[in-house]
This record gives sequence, structure tokens and C-alpha cells, in this order.
Amino acid sequence: MSSSLARPPLAAAATAAGNPVDAEGLRERVDLALADFLDRQAAVLGSVSAELLPLVDIVRGFVLDGGKRFRAAFLYWGWRAAGGAPYDAGAVRAAAALELLQAAALVHDDLMDRSDTRRGRASIHRQFQSRHRAEGRGGDPASQGAASAVLAGDLLLTWSDSLFSSCGLPTADARPVFDLLRTEVMAGQYLDMLPPAPGADLAARARTVVRYKSAKYTVERPLQLGALLAGGSPQLVAALGEFGLPLGEAFQLRDDLLGVFGDPARTGKPSGDDLREGKRTLLVAEALAHATPADARLIDDLLGSPEPEAVDLLRDALSRSGAPARVRARIADLRDGSLAALDAAPVTEPARVVLHRLAHAALGDA
Repeated sequence: MSSSLARPPLAAAATAAGNPVDAEGLRERVDLALADFLDRQAAVLGSVSAELLPLVDIVRGFVLDGGKRFRAAFLYWGWRAAGGAPYDAGAVRAAAALELLQAAALVHDDLMDRSDTRRGRASIHRQFQSRHRAEGRGGDPASQGAASAVLAGDLLLTWSDSLFSSCGLPTADARPVFDLLRTEVMAGQYLDMLPPAPGADLAARARTVVRYKSAKYTVERPLQLGALLAGGSPQLVAALGEFGLPLGEAFQLRDDLLGVFGDPARTGKPSGDDLREGKRTLLVAEALAHATPADARLIDDLLGSPEPEAVDLLRDALSRSGAPARVRARIADLRDGSLAALDAAPVTEPARVVLHRLAHAALGDA
């Protein structure tokens, strides 16, 4: 591993200002750890066949180009909350492992959702499809793109485990939570993809999806992983959960709002995708519970429609129901509860300061 990961780089000055993900130079060090790991994996794949090098290029570009790095930040500051040393290279590599897991989840998610873009660029399956077509190979480019994306996501999932296991820290106490995190996010993703049964409580089901697909995976479990890697007490691990779970739920609810009403130039993905995909988010559940009978029928009829005008009609119906305001109020309540739990948590003071800032950044008000 590169020894530079153990030294505070120039970006460490961002601890007290700017994006809190850059505190203690974390983003730069995570990207260095990812680049170092991917270089070594590229050598392995290149030794198998030169035809694998385009796969390496696409995956490497996806992992290193953008991303909020929130999961890495929450793991690292869970480590620091438990008294872990600043700039520890092992903690950085463990944090980077979560970014490989996130990349795997996004590759598969975009394929299942048939999304054309991610972070303002073509999604992975579309990139493979375009390359296949440009190279003039036989077979259907779309099928080849989809199959390649499945394998790329599987590869990233495998690499995430490999990087976590080889981070250089004792992982025995943290490994059960790492395994649980992956099971939970797959469960949440399955429920998100599966249409609800007739007569299901849509709001309760949407809250379950939010909790397992995003909240635990994005904030709660990364915090707890970091604390366990640093030898944190059960009391600290529980307190970080009390802070992280409501914050993660608020984060996903805000993302659901942005998915319907957000600016694609800022979100990096088309606005309205959740509506085109027919997702029964809490926003939709709240709308159906409070809409007029006519608007409720419109939502049921048009949710999942690929037609551009359907998205506009659905947005209007959601707004008329008051659902966006109720979801925003829920986000505010979750945020307040999360920050109160952080104030009471037995964490180190440097971590408390940055975790406050990360909470506000995750909710777009930093």
C-alpha cells in the first residue's frame, strides 16, 4: 500500500472549512486508496487477457469519477468517534471498501431501473453497450451491455470484500456488521424492486424500504463499522446507531424528493425516474393517502408510465396532495432527533464536530 495514505495531504486543511467529507483530507486519501487497489486489480485482470482491459477502464472511471463519499466518511468518523487515530491508513482502506460496495450497488441498480445516466455520465450498462457497438462485435449490444454490467457489479462486490479484509486492521469484531450491512441493502433493494401486494400498507412498506435500502447502509452501519474497527464499546456503537439511523432515513427521503422534483444538472440523473419506474416511495404513499379520489386514480394509472407528460401530471398531483410538505416535515423531525442523539453520544469532540457537519451536508443544508 502507498505510504502516502498515512500522511495528512494538503486537503487536510478542509477539516475546519468546506465540505466535511474533506475533513482530515479523507476524500483525497480514499481516492488514493481506491486508485492503488484498482491498479493492482487491473494487473491481475490484464494478466488473464488484454480483452479485460476495457472492463477495467470502465469500472475504474466509474469508481473514481465523482461520488459523494458519504459512506466512507461515516465509517472514518465512526472510527474517530471511538478514539481511532487520525490519518490511519487502515481506516481509510476500510472506508474505501464501502465505496466499492456502493459502486457495485449503483451498477446493478441502474441496470434494474434501466437508467441511462449516473453522475451526469452514461450508466455502466450503457457504456458497455456503446463500446460493444463501436467495436463491431457480434450479438445484441443491449444484451451484452446488461450482462457486462452484472459482472462488473459482481466484481466490485468481490473487491469490496477483499479490500475490507486486507485493510490492515483487526476486523473480527466488525465483520458481522459488514456482512449484515450487505444483507440488509440487498433485502431493501429487493423490496424496492418488488411491487407491493394488493392491500399492502404502502407507507409502512415504504419506510421499511427506506430503512434497509438506504438508512442503515448509508449512515448507521458505516458509523458502527468504524467504531468497531477502533475497539469502540457496545454503548458507543448503540449511540452511533441512534444518531445514524434517523439521519439515514432523512437522507433517503430527501433523495426521493430530489428524484421527483430535483434539477438533473445537480443530481446527475434524470428527474422523474422514480415515477417512470413506478416506485412506491413514501412520497407516493403520502400522496395516495391524502389525494382527492380523482388524483389518487391519476397516480395509480400513471405511476410507472414512460410517457414524458405522465411525469408532469404526476408531479402536479403529488404537489396538490401536500405530500412533499409532509415528507419535508418528516425529514426535519428525523434530522432533529438524529442531532439530539449525536449531542448525547459518548463520542470524541473532533468527531462530534465533523459528524454534525456531515449530517447537515447529507441533508443539503451544509
